[in-house]
Amino acid sequence: MAVPKRRQSKARTKRRKAVWLNIPKPNFVECPQCREPKLHHRVCPSCGYYKNREVINVE
Repeated sequence: MAVPKRRQSKARTKRRKAVWLNIPKPNFVECPQCREPKLHHRVCPSCGYYKNREVINVE
């Protein structure tokens, strides 16, 4: 099994562990049918439409 030759500095370790903080927040867009916010390329949870077609029935 491989063993590191040198010890990693605290800054390098913390920089590696902090990568997950840089994940971008999801952008919301307006649904063309009901004008509710929804995620890109997803079925609208309030009306059930995707690409101007009804995909799921929402009561």
